[in-house]
Amino acid sequence: MLIHRLRTVSAFLSIAMAASPAHALEPEQVTIASALVTKGPFTAQLLRPPGPGPFPAIVALHGCGGLFNRKGELARRETDWAERFLAAGYAVLFPDSFTARGLKQICTVKTRTIFPKDRADDVAAAAEWLGRQPFIDAKRLALIGWSHGAMTVLWALRPDFMAAGPQFRTAIAFYPGCREIARLPDWRPRLPLTILMGAADDWTRPGPCRELAQRAQFRFIAYPGAYHDFDAPGRRVRVRTGLGTVKGGRAHVGTDPAARAAAIDEVRKILAAAFAVP
Repeated sequence: MLIHRLRTVSAFLSIAMAASPAHALEPEQVTIASALVTKGPFTAQLLRPPGPGPFPAIVALHGCGGLFNRKGELARRETDWAERFLAAGYAVLFPDSFTARGLKQICTVKTRTIFPKDRADDVAAAAEWLGRQPFIDAKRLALIGWSHGAMTVLWALRPDFMAAGPQFRTAIAFYPGCREIARLPDWRPRLPLTILMGAADDWTRPGPCRELAQRAQFRFIAYPGAYHDFDAPGRRVRVRTGLGTVKGGRAHVGTDPAARAAAIDEVRKILAAAFAVP
């Protein structure tokens, strides 16, 4: 009977995580103020499944382009993933590390005023905030980030950080830059980490992350032929210009259908395994 139930749950999660967004999201904006944050209070977008909970929760970190599109709506990549997480029964909190600090995006900015290490403080504050919510199961939290947000994941996983308060069960980083964190000789992720990258990424090149994974002993997956933003839905591959921290200011971005499908399945498996533990 137990095996049958587990198979049923696994099948449900597989269908839910593979499903396409079915309706417009209606996130709730919350303000998070905490002594843990060095850059001051920030807002976050909260989404949760129907019902009282308590729900497992995901803290999801936007990239250098910010959390919103030009219409002020949750960006398409984040919307796509949020729909999958909600369908699987997970609450999602998207910290917005930019808006309250007077920023919209930093992709084209050469001199930046907010860094992944700063945003790691936002992660700690987000976990603290979730731990106080009665509809959240604070013992089942996961951390996910994309690009600049993925670099934030790496800083948030450094040893001895977030020693108090709710802890994450697992972490997933989509195409981070790993050069800076690799300069820390004693850096090791203090919890299970998976990095997902495109093998052809010329924005955040996979080599440094592959080397770091070998040194620090965490999972690293590179998808052949895929570029930056390979998991974004329906995004034509193109060369983006004017990038502030990329040599030459140019890099390919866009969807890789095979890599996207594989990553969706990989994330589903990671979260199902992490959240299944009592």
